[in-house]
Amino acid sequence: MAQEIPVYLFTGFMDSGKTTLVNETLFENDFAEGGKGIIIMCEDGDVEYDLEKLKTVNFQVVTIDSEEEFTEEKMKEINLQYLPEQVFIEYNGTWGMDKILEMNLPKDWIIVQSLATVDSTTFEMYMNNMRAMMQEQVFSSDVVIFNRTDDNTDRGKFRRLIKTINRKAQIVYERKDGTIDERPEELPFDINQDIIELSDADYAIWYMDAMDNYKKYDGKKVKFRALVYNPDKLKKGIFVPGRFAMTCCIEDVTFIGFKCKYDKENEIPHKSWIDITAEIRVEFAREYKGKGPVLYPISIEPAEKPEDELVYFT
Repeated sequence: MAQEIPVYLFTGFMDSGKTTLVNETLFENDFAEGGKGIIIMCEDGDVEYDLEKLKTVNFQVVTIDSEEEFTEEKMKEINLQYLPEQVFIEYNGTWGMDKILEMNLPKDWIIVQSLATVDSTTFEMYMNNMRAMMQEQVFSSDVVIFNRTDDNTDRGKFRRLIKTINRKAQIVYERKDGTIDERPEELPFDINQDIIELSDADYAIWYMDAMDNYKKYDGKKVKFRALVYNPDKLKKGIFVPGRFAMTCCIEDVTFIGFKCKYDKENEIPHKSWIDITAEIRVEFAREYKGKGPVLYPISIEPAEKPEDELVYFT
């Protein structure tokens, strides 16, 4: 049986730190011990590879100069020429991600991890002017690394923007000196209140934090204004209070809410507005495919529809 050949995919715009990350991975994280390998380099940035140093870890660089050259046939040719045991692909940030993700890679090549590098100093500019391209790079990444951060970097805002595109991505913040910033992110509400009162502006942020870090909310009480999702198809004794959230644009609106156990759910009209105060309990729920926050109402009051029905992640 042939041995699988791990492929590590590095994405990001030019000068976002891809080459530096590849070098760190090879020389600091002992990846080179996995056997001989190749780096398929798809663009020239400011940082260059030290070919002699790469030889010491049995790695070589293969250059692809254009998107047209990046084909299944070319990958098979490279595989036969170098017979690598592991492959690093430094992908060009202006090439379509669908090309590599939908490509039939050489036999036994398996993409085991995709890492996206993002220059924190230009991230918002790219999101404003090249949003679709930035979203493509982040959408399928396992890890998103914001580099060149400092104490003024709005990590919470960056995290929310990434999580609206790719909820599963691990996010890392790297300072300008290369060290990792491991400080916890500040939330715009106090989770130590007797009752966590959420404004409309805080709801989407709380939702995301509660989904990602549900254990810290176990036993907490929360109050917020919600739209009731209570169609006939829901199981008896269950409804979902939540809000419609805009993730990136008006065409991309989705309902976000938590499972709520309430034996009088039939008294709350579907799509009505309520102010709900509830206790959060962490339980296994089929809807979450695992454990997650389940709401147990303390009080439910009719409420007026807010001026802006949407909530936002930023």
